[in-house]
Amino acid sequence: MPDGVRPLVQAFSLGKRYEDGPAVVQVLSGFDLEVRAGERVAVVGESGVGKSTLLHLLGALDRPTDGQVLFDGADVFALPEAELASFRNRELGFVFQFHHLLGDFTALENVMLPGLIARRPAAATHTRAVELLARVGLKDRLHHRPGQLSGGEQQRVAVARAVMQRPRLVLADEPTGNLDPATGETVQQLLLELNREHGCALIVATHNDRLASAMDRVVRLLGAGLAEVMPVPVVRRGGAGGSVG
Repeated sequence: MPDGVRPLVQAFSLGKRYEDGPAVVQVLSGFDLEVRAGERVAVVGESGVGKSTLLHLLGALDRPTDGQVLFDGADVFALPEAELASFRNRELGFVFQFHHLLGDFTALENVMLPGLIARRPAAATHTRAVELLARVGLKDRLHHRPGQLSGGEQQRVAVARAVMQRPRLVLADEPTGNLDPATGETVQQLLLELNREHGCALIVATHNDRLASAMDRVVRLLGAGLAEVMPVPVVRRGGAGGSVG
């Protein structure tokens, strides 16, 4: 990273553990990560190593047990809850393996929802949602509900919803994991194109080697640790297994 350029997202000594009576499960422990504006990063690893947990922490959907997450230099978890919710709505977009669309809403209404929650003008929100759905190839599905759409169409609606607010960071958790290979390829290309067009950083947790290889960097979670595999080093501090360069 060039000197003087502040990363968009920084995780410092980040850790997460869950306690159930005397049992303690350490999912993540003491690692750092920096992501630049517009950068594309894949997070890979076996099931259960903490990929989803990491994305939830970076996206402020869950709080870390240890460490900090900074966004544009500011401590995300220092924000009061109401401001934290506004931050997520304004700065972040989420795409999940299971699209999490609202079943009683049309495709158009699902995509409009983040703008309406932010109390943006309804007419402008409607116009942008229509444009985004056309951009993802669904201009003829505006008024279809999720149950009337294929799995790939539902995921494209979810991608459109994720960029509705022009977020600076999009987090995608196994976005192609529930799709057949051809449909998964379509969603993959869509994410990459929107990354280029909108300039948003993209962090993707995936088992899909093809999707991972299309990123600028790939980081691998190993238990509670983090290893960089290509090509820019990310240094992990602490955690199981020692530092990896």
